[in-house]
Amino acid sequence: MSHFPRSPPSGIKVIIVGAGFAGIAAAIECDRKGHSVTLLEKASSIEEITRFGDIISFDPNGARHFERWPGVIEAMYKVARKTSWLDLYHWKGEFVTRQSFADEKSWGPRINGHRGELYDIIYQHAKARELDIQLSQRVTDYFEDDEKAGVVVNGERMEADVVIAAEGVRSRGRKIVLGFDDKPKSSGYAVYRCWFHGNTIKDNALIRHLVVNGDTHSGFIGPDLHFLVSSLKNGKEFNWVFTHVDDGNIEESWQFPGKVSDCLKYVEGWAPVVQEIVRSTPRDARLIDHKLVFRDPLPTFISPHARIVLIGDAAHPFLPTSIQGASQSIEDGVVLASCLELAGKKHVQLAVKAHEKIRYERVHKAQAMGVKTRERWHKANWDEIKKAPEAIHLTREPWLLNFDAEKDCYERYEDVAKGIEGQRAKL
Repeated sequence: MSHFPRSPPSGIKVIIVGAGFAGIAAAIECDRKGHSVTLLEKASSIEEITRFGDIISFDPNGARHFERWPGVIEAMYKVARKTSWLDLYHWKGEFVTRQSFADEKSWGPRINGHRGELYDIIYQHAKARELDIQLSQRVTDYFEDDEKAGVVVNGERMEADVVIAAEGVRSRGRKIVLGFDDKPKSSGYAVYRCWFHGNTIKDNALIRHLVVNGDTHSGFIGPDLHFLVSSLKNGKEFNWVFTHVDDGNIEESWQFPGKVSDCLKYVEGWAPVVQEIVRSTPRDARLIDHKLVFRDPLPTFISPHARIVLIGDAAHPFLPTSIQGASQSIEDGVVLASCLELAGKKHVQLAVKAHEKIRYERVHKAQAMGVKTRERWHKANWDEIKKAPEAIHLTREPWLLNFDAEKDCYERYEDVAKGIEGQRAKL
């Protein structure tokens, strides 16, 4: 067995479907808390998960949990962006305000980096823990009764005490939770995301300042579009991303290669710096056009017998402007693993219900922040902002960011569980 600190064995058997950030974090947390875990992933290699993507952000409420996984946060710091601010500009190029995050240090670490690199650090830690991670496992169905839950994977039935569905917005687990197939809706917005080497632009007089002075982080705010750009690893890596109005049909596809020529149409008339960033994107850069899907807040995250739980995007897709999707998915795994630990094997269903009670309101409050930030930026009143530039700062609220999901769960579990049992006694 691997040498990591873990709670005594709980005897609880957990199947997790989907090895993205939500699934792998839940697996690590379940292992820490003494449960026996099998993690099923449909990709045939981890490279399929790590090779795509660009920037991902973990705010203190998410990143603090990495400090509890030996070696993980130290490895992340080596590849993370080293900025503690965001410089905000008017879309025509005029500097408006610098928002500092320096005073959040006491809340916990902030990690912004390439999602593939950060994922690989977590995956290597999961492997060092000797977790049972099975690739090429296609889950086609979920089932449960009062005693157990399970999945049909590659045509075979597999059973456990609890099943965690962490397959993202199109999770098959949603059907057993909701009782019907719900289709994702277009949010009316899409994001172009791009990542390339900083060397590409280090000799470009107009934009070289973004990569030659160490790491940078800037945002250009305009009508119904915001453009964010940053550099990492002392300017060696560079990325840009912009959210814009989109009338695309979500049914066809939700992520495909983007074209520089299409991007340039969106930023016509914008600051020369912004247009030059897009124009300088090398042909071989990873440029993705990502349709943002939206789902109405679910009435529940758990199945009728309380043996199957949705976590991460399967339960609550976040808009990028919330900067919370990744952190909330980590919190999900932490809270569920903690509830199972506190309840014990005989009370798995109670643990699952308590997890939902503890998570539900917080998740939906956090989801709403994404819409608020986007509206504040996309419909900015510049006359007002001239008088009070901090009006376009990102909202950074202590209830959301200065929060320890594990500590909160340990403190609240007993009361929440009593409340659930009290309700059941009345029925």
